[in-house]
Order: sequence, then C-alpha cells, then structure tokens
Amino acid sequence: MGRIIGIDLGTTNSCVSIMEGNVPKVIENSEGARTTPSIVAYQEDGEVLVGTSAKRQAVTNPKNTLYAVKRLIGRKFTEKEVQKDIALMPYSIVAADNGDAWVEVRGKKMSAQQVSADILRKMKKTAEDYLGEPVTEAVITVPAYFNDAQRQPTKDAGRIAGLDDKANTNDRTAAALAFGLDKQEKGDRKIAVYDLGGGTFDVSIIEIADV
Repeated sequence: MGRIIGIDLGTTNSCVSIMEGNVPKVIENSEGARTTPSIVAYQEDGEVLVGTSAKRQAVTNPKNTLYAVKRLIGRKFTEKEVQKDIALMPYSIVAADNGDAWVEVRGKKMSAQQVSADILRKMKKTAEDYLGEPVTEAVITVPAYFNDAQRQPTKDAGRIAGLDDKANTNDRTAAALAFGLDKQEKGDRKIAVYDLGGGTFDVSIIEIADV
C-alpha cells in the first residue's frame, strides 16, 4: 500500500508532508524550501512553471502568471469577491459558460481547479522525489469556511493532478490534530489555533477532553 501525503493548498504558499512514525514531516522542495509559492506561469512554448521559478518571472510575464487562484475556487463570476479580484489581478478573470469564475491565459480559458492541479502536481512530485515511490493518495486541507461548492472543486483539482483526495480536512482541524500528536499532558484543556494565511486570518478555540 502506498503512502498517503498531506497537502496544504494555500492561497499564497503550499506545502506537503508525510508521517514518519508518529511525527509529521514537511518535505523540502527541489529548491530546498519547506513551502512553495502557489504561483503558476504558462510559457509561450507550453512549459508550465510552478513555485519559485514562476515567481521569478512574474514581473516580465504578469498576464500569464497566476497567483491567489484559490480565491476563485467554487465562485461565480458575478460574486462581489470575484469582481474585487478582477480589479486587483494583472491576469484575466473571465466567466465560464456555466457562470463560474475562470482565468484566461494565452487565449485559453481554465478553471481554478485546473490551475490548482498544477500546484498539486508540484507537491506530488516533491513527495515522490523524497519517498522514491509513486504517490496516488492525499489529504488536501481546505479553509473551514469553504462550502460544498468550493470543497468539491478542490477534490477535483486533486483528481486532475493524479491524487485521490481521501478527506477535505479543515486546515485548522489539521493543525489541532498535529498539536496533539506529541503531547503527553493529562487533563481537559483549551487551545487556540490560528491560521495567519495570505488570503485570510482564522482563529478557532479547541476543547481537548481527557477521556
């Protein structure tokens, strides 16, 4: 049975981890960093750049370099949040035939999940290079505020990238679980989990019961 990886598909950065024994390990990418910029660039010759390489050429190729695409997942073109992004982003955000918010790159319309899949492929390859074996299953975290219309496209992005998303786990839930993995304290307690991300800032209060 193959290894299941954990992926934080972030608005600004993404990362991938595995369990080594009972300890989660964040895997360094090919540049030696534990996080990868959630940026995808589409070159004229068809090459797709993801992460730091995409970020480096963003200034000279702004219309074909996509970032913060997670903000569009599961959203309609007419939504207020999307209209705000249209005014801010250097790339083209367009309406799909079904009314979803898509992007247009080099004359081709693409869904947010297609772009996200390119980021997930990078995470998948990072894990495979470290493990030395193919990876086909993952747990991809999503913001707690994501509704079903946003969670399903995230799973679809995983499928496009060749990953079976075993669970749409809330990112703060994953953080809370990670907190308890190596803790031996007894007794009931409360902890605050905050996620200071590039797109949102979320706080949850978690009650841990000693049972």
